[in-house]
Amino acid sequence: MTESAILAGGCFWCLEAAYDELEGVARVQSGYAGGQVENPSYKAVCSGTTGHAEVVKIDYDPAVISYADLLRVFFTIHDPTTLNRQGNDIGSQYRSAIFYETPAQQAAAAAAIAEFTSVWGKIVTEVTPLSVFWPAEAEHEDYFANNPWSGYCQAVIAPKIVKLRKEFRDKLKKPGATSQG
Repeated sequence: MTESAILAGGCFWCLEAAYDELEGVARVQSGYAGGQVENPSYKAVCSGTTGHAEVVKIDYDPAVISYADLLRVFFTIHDPTTLNRQGNDIGSQYRSAIFYETPAQQAAAAAAIAEFTSVWGKIVTEVTPLSVFWPAEAEHEDYFANNPWSGYCQAVIAPKIVKLRKEFRDKLKKPGATSQG
């Protein structure tokens, strides 16, 4: 039985690439959450006028990887201290956010923030109930896997993957295993 986690940590391509590597993650889907426009487009979200954040929906097996571990990865691979910004990506669509679906996820988010405050100092990650997840357009799926040599992937995503592989070696999929992207 799988559960879902909805996380926003800047560009969804970065998060998707990282979570795709974890054992117990069945699927990672890029999308949008937290806004007021139904079925928003990438262009509309990038304009900053819809209120949405770029997010990933992570379908995972809690018997293999816990929600708490997903949050540990989250707080390791993005900067939760800068409001509405990740690197050169600026705007509320790039905010740090955890969209919870259950009281247990809300409690785990609060615990993770408390745990990582000692690492990061002040954390600005928004913790809010999920109202709806809107899938992103197909061209955003498996972006890093399909474009590994693009400038953005090399400069921004690849270093996050290196950090993930170093910090979470014991949580990585075995060679040859893949998610459904």
